This record gives sequence, structure tokens and C-alpha cells, in this order.
Amino acid sequence: MLTKRFLPEDGIPGLTSYTLEDPGMQANLQPWVEMECLQLSHGRRVADFDCLNLGRQKIVRERQSASVQKVGRATSDFCTVSISSQDATARFSEHSCAVEESIFFMPGGMEFDIHVPAGGETVYAGFSQQEFLQCARILNPKEWERPPPSVLALKSPYRVDFKAALEFGLQLAQDFDGSEEPLHEDILRAHVLQTALDIVVSGEDGHEPSHSERLRALEIGKKARAFVEAQLDSATLPTLVNLCTELGISERTLRYAMQQYVGLSPTVYLRRCRLNRVRALLAAADPQETTVTQAAMHFGFLHLGRFAGHYRRMFAETPSQTLAS
Repeated sequence: MLTKRFLPEDGIPGLTSYTLEDPGMQANLQPWVEMECLQLSHGRRVADFDCLNLGRQKIVRERQSASVQKVGRATSDFCTVSISSQDATARFSEHSCAVEESIFFMPGGMEFDIHVPAGGETVYAGFSQQEFLQCARILNPKEWERPPPSVLALKSPYRVDFKAALEFGLQLAQDFDGSEEPLHEDILRAHVLQTALDIVVSGEDGHEPSHSERLRALEIGKKARAFVEAQLDSATLPTLVNLCTELGISERTLRYAMQQYVGLSPTVYLRRCRLNRVRALLAAADPQETTVTQAAMHFGFLHLGRFAGHYRRMFAETPSQTLAS
């Protein structure tokens, strides 16, 4: 048995939310994996289940009321990046979920055997593996020529940011009623994909560069800036994948170049370029014709509270103050 808590309305992109009383339904609601779900602890209520279906991309949150074991195999072109509650008894195949800052990447076609205890939570984003690997190869061709042969357990300081991005997507879709600003599904998909790539693909490089490498880094930085400005001029939001494709370099090379060029990571640099564009738009706008929300979303800022915080720290004033000045 299941209880529907929230169903899609017109304009909401495939958001569903259920309270489940049957572990079989927990498996059936995720047809992109072949899965058997076995209830292991007492209780009528099994889980609360939320899923935002964005076409090739899914965002799923499972909050377990009962302990479950999930056994199965992902379809060949569906990979996931997931987070589980930190618990000594929780397990993702052979990997313990007790390790702090753990994030799991499961390639398509992979068999899995997962244990989630009562009270535990799993949040994951699922992607077309073809699309994910295409982006990963651009960012790090050496390591991502082929998908990994097993589930990867990664430690990342961005775990909290990734979880927040997924939960924000679920909340954004649930709050949206179609009457105000558009949901910007493409921006949300790109944001979730890029956040996952930042965690799974990026690596650190301790290489000490030569003088010629420093000169090359400067040239890359200049080209990157020109490309970003041109993209923003054309109302296109640039991404790391765009940059690496345009410049024909890996994410690691780009990251080093931008650190030398402006002292920032590429991700932070892109965000600050967009913040500057928002500020310029607000400063030139008529407050009677433009809102802060419109300006923020035009440049890809969906989480307005986080945007306002970044903006205030950057410019020492609120977006509303800029618009009113």
C-alpha cells in the first residue's frame, strides 16, 4: 500500500512524493534499476519517497522508517551519484557509509547490494551514463576514458553542497505552482550535473609548473575570460564542460590556469562573473520593471537565499539596495 502525499500538477516536471507501506513499491517506483527491496525491521510504514523526474536526470530522496535491503542492477545507461546517512550499519555494496564525507558513484550496469537502517536517508542524482561520461572525459580524459569497473566510494568536502543542491531541486519543484517565475529546468539539470562532476571527476594536482607552463596558464586564463564574457553576452550560461571543450583542455589544466590567472577555482570564477552581470543589470534597471528574482534567474541563480548571501558578501550590499540606487 502507498499513500500519495504530492503529485505532479501542470507545469511541474514529474515531481512525485509518496509515503510507502510496501517495500515492493519502493523498488517499482525506480524503474531505471532492476531492484528487489526487502523490509528487515518491524513497522507498517516503510519509507517516504520523493522523486523529481527531469527526463534524462532524476533526483531521488528515500527516508527509511523501516530497515531495508536493496539488491539489483542499474540499467546500462544509468549512473548515480549518491549520499547515505552516516551510520555504522549502513552499507553500499562493499563500502561502509560510516566514513565521513562519503559519496558513492555507481556506473551503469552495475550490480548492487545496499543496506539502509531504519531512520536512514539516501539522496541521489541519476544521469544518462553516456552524457555523464562525455562530460567527464572532457574534464579528465586520462581517468574517464571508460567507466569505473565497480562502485566508487569518494571522500569529498562538497558532500553537503551536493546534498543541498538535490534537496533544493526537490523543494523548488514542490513549491512551484506555475504562477510566477518559470522553473528553469535546464538550469537545474546543468547545476546538478556540474555539482556531481565537481565531486566525482575533479582531482588535486601537486605538480610544480615550469615557466613555460605558467605562460600557457596565463594564455588559457585570458581565453577563458573571453569565452565566458561572450557566453554571458549571448544570454548563455557557461559551464566547466563548455570551457574545457572550447579551449581543448582538461578540468585539471583549467583549474591550474585559473588559479594562476585570478586566484580562484573555475567554479568560483564562473559564479563571480555571473554575480557581476547581475549587479550590472540591477544597477541599470528600472525598479518598476525589473525584480531581483528576474535578474538572478536570468544568470542562473535558482537558490535565491544562497544568491543573496553570495551577492552581499561580494558587494557589501543587498541586491535590492543595488536595484534601488
